[in-house]
Amino acid sequence: MLKTLLDGAVMMAYLACALFFLRFYLQSKDRLFALFSLAFTLMGLHNVLGTVVGPDLDTERIHYLFVVRLVAYLLILGAIWDKNRAGRKPR
Repeated sequence: MLKTLLDGAVMMAYLACALFFLRFYLQSKDRLFALFSLAFTLMGLHNVLGTVVGPDLDTERIHYLFVVRLVAYLLILGAIWDKNRAGRKPR
């Protein structure tokens, strides 16, 4: 029961970060903030799926849940790469 409570707290923190970045995106229209917001929303979704579905899955099939987290991390890396690439001018 404590694990479920802590998973809920972590999910709330991820969604609070997502709203934080969404607010900055709405103010600046910078794609970096939109992608960060989407990534943190996906990490919150991963926590929800892990709490709701995780205990019922076999340990051999639970690794499919981590694809959501992998996509979130790839979004963060892609957003940083896109932001750094946008500042360069072609020669």
